[in-house]
Formats: sequence, C-alpha cells, structure tokens
Amino acid sequence: MTFSQVQRFFWICAGTPVSVIEKYPTEHSKYVGIGATIFFTALFAGLSGGYALYFVFSGTLFAWLWSLLFGLLWGLAIFNLDRYIVSSIKKSSRFLKQFYQASPRLVFAVLIAVVIARPLELKIFDKEIRDQLRARYLSDQQAQIARVQQSFKAKYAQELGQMSAYQSEYDTLSNEVNRLREELKAEVFGTSTSTTSGIVGYGPYAKNKELVVFSKQVRLEFLAARLASLQNYMNQRKAQEGINNQMMLTDDKLDEKVERAGFADRNWALGELTHSTNDVSRSSAHAVYFITLLFIAFECAPLIVKLLSDVGPSDVDIRESESRILSFLTNSSFLSRNRLTREYRRPGLKIGGRRTRKYHSNKRIKG
Repeated sequence: MTFSQVQRFFWICAGTPVSVIEKYPTEHSKYVGIGATIFFTALFAGLSGGYALYFVFSGTLFAWLWSLLFGLLWGLAIFNLDRYIVSSIKKSSRFLKQFYQASPRLVFAVLIAVVIARPLELKIFDKEIRDQLRARYLSDQQAQIARVQQSFKAKYAQELGQMSAYQSEYDTLSNEVNRLREELKAEVFGTSTSTTSGIVGYGPYAKNKELVVFSKQVRLEFLAARLASLQNYMNQRKAQEGINNQMMLTDDKLDEKVERAGFADRNWALGELTHSTNDVSRSSAHAVYFITLLFIAFECAPLIVKLLSDVGPSDVDIRESESRILSFLTNSSFLSRNRLTREYRRPGLKIGGRRTRKYHSNKRIKG
C-alpha cells in the first residue's frame, strides 16, 4: 500500500468527504491526523473488547473465535461512533457554541475511553491480579472449610460432646492406671513409699492394688471401645456430609483456578489492588489512573483537534454546499424553478420540455 493510499484511507476515517479534502492541500495533514486517531482508537477498542470477552468464554473450545468476532464488531462500532462524533462538529459558529455542541460528545468519548481502558489495564497488571486472586481463593477456601466444619459440629453436637467426655475420662484414667501399675511394681519389689508397705513379695497389699488396676483397666478398655465406635460413626457421617472432600487447594489446583478466573474476578482483584493502603497498591492505583487518563485523552483527541483548529477551506466549502442545498430544498415560492423541479419533475425529464413540445405542436396545428 502506497503512501497516497494510506493517506486516502485516513481521510475516509476522518468522516469528511474525500473530494472536498482533495481540493485543499492545506487540509491534508489535519485530516490524516484526525483519521489516524479515530482508526487507532477503534483498533485499541477492538483489542480491548476481544480480550474482555475472552475471559467470558474462557475454558470453552471456541473462546478465541468468539473473542475475535466480538473484538471486530466492537472495534467497528467504536470506529463508526467516533467518525460520526467528529464529522458532526461544524466549524461555522463561535468556539463557545461549538464547545456546547460538542460537550455531550466529549462525555460520550470519556465513557468510551473508560470502557476501552479497563480490559487493557487487566492485561497490564496481570501478574499482580494473579497474586491477588490466589490470596482470595485461599481465604475463601479456608472460610468454606470453617463453615462446613462448624455446620457439622452443630449437627452432631451430642455425639461430639460424648466423644469429648469419653476422651477426657480415658486420658485421666489412663494416667491413673499407669500410676497404679508403678505402685504395684514398687509394692512387689518392697520399695517403701507413701503408698506402699515396703514388704517384698506378692502380699495382700499387692493383691489389692492389682484388683484396683484390673477394675480400672476394664473401664479403660470399655472407653476405648466406645471411642472407636463413635469415631467410626463420625467418619461415616463425614464421608456422607462431604467433610473429607473439603481440603486446602494445592498449588496446581490454585494456579488452574486462577487461570480460569473470569472478567468479574479479575476486575475485583484490580479494584482491591488499587484501593489498598500499602505503597505497592498506591503505586498501582496511580498507574491505573494515568492509563485511564491517557485513553481519555486519546479518545478525545479528534474532538479537541477539531475544536481547536481554525476554520479551514474544507469547512467553508462544506458549509456553503449545505447552505445551497438547504436553500434549494426550502424555497417554497409558487413560481420557483426549484419548487417546480421538486414537485413536477420526473426522473430523466427536463423541466418544461414535454409541455413546450406539446405547446408548439398545438400551435402548428392551429396555424
């Protein structure tokens, strides 16, 4: 593509008739700049819209195809809107009136810039967003596990309370049995303590201590059996309730979940990143604001150029052409040739031709 073809393409993007621009060489550069700005704004809009929709269909087979189609349609829509906004500003009045006419279009341009900037900001801060999502998903998983466990404890509070009581009694009794066994050993070997007689051999004191140990051992075995039975029952209930399936995400699972995060989650992560109070977040927030302002300036650039530029020959030409056309269409006098042309002319027929020929033929016949 030659330079003249590129120049002509940008003229078309500017929204002003190419035939008018070609007549005035001093206007060429101005409309190349306006058209190029409109084109690249639409290009960025298409990339931004396609990237945003990619997350909507992320994980599906044709995610890239849908994002490509939507990006193309979104870019064409923004291109058409920008082209209309710029071409609708008329340079035939004073600056304040032009600015008043362009103010709604400037507001609309700001909205378009914000919409375009957000998906691109998500891509720029992709690494920070992933870290923010990892922290959120881990916190959500911990909260979910805590809620499930709390619900399970409330549902089986009686069984869990009984298990706790049995376990407490078992621990206390086990310590006591161990202590009594040591005393029985000391009694048999004749070790004199505050709880033994100091007589060597298996005497009546030793037999009494052995009976006490035996009775407590029976109770200890009963408690162990009850604890095992209750533990088995609770394990079955946990399996049925899905408690055993609740576990912390591994690094691989966490990376997979972050990879499949949608647009809403990423947008939330960017918002959290820019609204925190630490130094890193404040720096990111400033960067996001400057990127948004950059796109706003980029989107408003064609309007600003059109408003700040002086009235050029093409503007005068277009204004006079429109004035002549409006005068032609609004002249309603009875004898106006324009009125007769609009109301009585048939396509391809000159005004008065048929009537003139009919008049001359009748005159010849009468003569």
